[in-house]
Amino acid sequence: MAEAVRKLGAPETPLYREPPHNIEAEQALLGAILVNNDAFYRVSDFLKPGHFFEPLHRKIFEVGGELIRMGKTANPVTMKTFLPAEEKVGDMTVAHYLARLAAEAVTVINASDYGRAIYDLATRRALITVGEDMVNIAFDAPVDMSPSDQIEDAERRLFELAETGRYDGGFETFTDAVKTAIDMANAAYMRDGNLSGISTGFRDIDRRLGGLQPSDLIILAGRPAMGKTSLATNIAFNVAAAYMPAQQADGSFKASNGGVVGFFSLEMSSEQLATRIISEQTEISSSKIRRGEITETEFEKLVACSQMMEKTPLYIDQTGGISIAQLAARARRLKRQRGLDVIVIDYVQLMQGTSARAAQNRVQEITEITTGLKALAKELQVPIIALSQLSRQVENRDDKRPQLADLRESGSIEQDADVVLFVYRDEYYLQNKEPEEGTPEYEEWRLKFERVKGKAELIVAKQRHGPTGTVELAFEGQFTRFSDLAEEDRLPERFE
Repeated sequence: MAEAVRKLGAPETPLYREPPHNIEAEQALLGAILVNNDAFYRVSDFLKPGHFFEPLHRKIFEVGGELIRMGKTANPVTMKTFLPAEEKVGDMTVAHYLARLAAEAVTVINASDYGRAIYDLATRRALITVGEDMVNIAFDAPVDMSPSDQIEDAERRLFELAETGRYDGGFETFTDAVKTAIDMANAAYMRDGNLSGISTGFRDIDRRLGGLQPSDLIILAGRPAMGKTSLATNIAFNVAAAYMPAQQADGSFKASNGGVVGFFSLEMSSEQLATRIISEQTEISSSKIRRGEITETEFEKLVACSQMMEKTPLYIDQTGGISIAQLAARARRLKRQRGLDVIVIDYVQLMQGTSARAAQNRVQEITEITTGLKALAKELQVPIIALSQLSRQVENRDDKRPQLADLRESGSIEQDADVVLFVYRDEYYLQNKEPEEGTPEYEEWRLKFERVKGKAELIVAKQRHGPTGTVELAFEGQFTRFSDLAEEDRLPERFE
């Protein structure tokens, strides 16, 4: 009996497990910073106060960092006034503890190693929190939370942890927000074309939008045959073709120009999409490529183009009827494995919602999709270009230029979007109204048609952080290609 009791209360299985931490590493790093402030910059790229296990160490790192960033010296003397004087560490005061940290400091050379150890242990603690929450919710699940909802929530939290090294999802200080804004302004100042976002490859669109901004939901809408898929494909290829990776302080890579593109093609197959891009790049009609009506020279051009495009970081997912939850999961996975800078979705009305309530009502389903897309853009910190159909009421008006009210099936598309763009081609409507040749109307029609032939309008109907207006583009239908129009002052001299 005694033996059985001993086994039950065996000292080898402690009832309380302390979260993983390393107080000595934290003390060594703080000591190195107090002795030589340069040590702070070796870890400040990835280490935040919240990564420290000991609350006092968090406060010391935070105060020291603020002093160093202000150009002041952080040492036991300058810091003690900013720390709680009455607090005790064992039998030592905080001032005494700071002096002890500095006295026992190791060399600055090891600072980044200690910083990495602290960061890794903080990540493990965050993993434990996520894991405990998963188990607790699974054991005692709320009525309205399905297993798929829990999987999506766990995946989102794990992704955030993988991206930032900690999961808290709470408030951030205004100081951090201002720092991010200044960093963005600096990046825009340094980048070609002075864009704060990713260049679309179109001069006039970039001028109007400032590039594709991180965390923006951009709705690109138009009636069928206006060329919205062509424009989205052109932008996606331009961004991917301009991709130039730059190594970061933590060893990861980030785009210094262009970006990695994830293209969710719900309408066309990946082969059709690739044919369009090859046609645009080689100036060989896509219908000729599909029918095989190409010469040997044109075939050689196709092969050379395909070899060049193999290195382009453009990833296509051709799953039809994908749900917002599946799309989010695949986008997170792509960002973890290959990187992700821009998402394109063709098109919103072909997506599905996930909740039972959304399945009963199409307007609610579209609302869930657009709200989910905006949340995903903020979570991944990438621009999302989502294509959308327009309602048929456009065709009943004399002026067929689209308006915000024409967005089909839900006002939430207009509400959730940061930018709404409409593609409009007068040429398409005019060519269907050709009068009989030789009549007075024909001459008037011909002059009007010549004026709009090969031109398209991109109407910026809404933009949260910039002006609205219209951007004119050139459009070559046979190659499904948009391009910049020549500027008037750049045209060759004309003699009337």
